[in-house]
Amino acid sequence: MEQIAGIILAGGQSRRMGGVDKGLLPLGQEPVLAEVAGRLAPQVSRLVLSANGDPARFAGLGLPVVPDSVDGFQGPLAGVEAGLSWVRRECPGVSWAVTVPGDTPFIPRDLVARLVQARGGSPMAVAVSAAALHPVIGLWPVSMAGDLARALARGERRASTWVRAQGAAEVPFDAVTVAGDALDPFFNINTPGDLDYARSLIARATAAL
Repeated sequence: MEQIAGIILAGGQSRRMGGVDKGLLPLGQEPVLAEVAGRLAPQVSRLVLSANGDPARFAGLGLPVVPDSVDGFQGPLAGVEAGLSWVRRECPGVSWAVTVPGDTPFIPRDLVARLVQARGGSPMAVAVSAAALHPVIGLWPVSMAGDLARALARGERRASTWVRAQGAAEVPFDAVTVAGDALDPFFNINTPGDLDYARSLIARATAAL
């Protein structure tokens, strides 16, 4: 399989978590973002964090940090564009990148391989679970960075609209079992209750080892 970069999207404002950096909150022994990075890093050749604000707060992750190229927290598509543009500059010869949100600590450990396999002749591929289409969990051509930048300049913000307009392959993923609970593989931490639940799953899974 050719080299593929990974982009973790952590540029949101975490309003439902009171505006704190939810990716830096402890999950088990590590912060949420470290759990996500630990699952994605073995699947990709390079890994970058797409995030706004002071990059120094992410120093413990040991990842390059790239901010949105447009001001004002314009949503996940802006983070995707920033990540793709970074890959295009910093990773010569890498033509594809996989994006995941920074608050999805249970992403499949074979996510990248399954997206690549299922893409077929489509220009890109995105994940689907029983819960929803996940337009920013996907395999993107790095060459799409320019088109995406122009779309953002025109005011495009809806990731689902964008990926469907590109003809993305929609790749189904079944529920996973974590500590005995059936769980959407793309469960994301939006609220303090979500964080408490994810912590309980990690604790139970660790205790069972």
